[in-house]
Amino acid sequence: MQYYQYILVFHIISMVSWMAVLFYLPRLFVYHQEHKTKQDFVDVVKIQEYKLYKYIGVPAMWATIISGVSMIYLNPALFDSGAWFYLKLLLAVLLIIYSFSLEYFRVKLQNNSCDKKGSFFRAYNEVPTILSILIITYAVLKSSPVWFSILITGFFIVIIYLILTKKESRSYEN
Repeated sequence: MQYYQYILVFHIISMVSWMAVLFYLPRLFVYHQEHKTKQDFVDVVKIQEYKLYKYIGVPAMWATIISGVSMIYLNPALFDSGAWFYLKLLLAVLLIIYSFSLEYFRVKLQNNSCDKKGSFFRAYNEVPTILSILIITYAVLKSSPVWFSILITGFFIVIIYLILTKKESRSYEN
């Protein structure tokens, strides 16, 4: 337990770095898809997508996972701390799956074989936001407030619906 607090600090720092990637990479995908006729622009975005995911996202994800597992190893009493801990772990697994899904889409975009629109990636970009809100809430409160969880999830479902059903009215062409 002597190093627990230092591992916790490292866990939070690596999680913040990982979340930055999870928030920004789908935004690059939006730009990629909405400007795919501008090859010079797309070539630059492809490099950004690759470097962001491979050089920051993957190491930060693994640092978050390893530090989280280390904290559980040092403090196995966390398993007895209530449902909030198991929900936090479940949501963390969903974030890991989401992270791997971004690599799937990155490769599809790299190969010019992605059929998703910019609006899909705008909506998809909301997933890590809701997951991080719930994870942080559970970890700080050491509980899983049911009404809060339902309300915040419902709020984001409405946002995602509005994003997906909004007509594309943007004009980026000069």
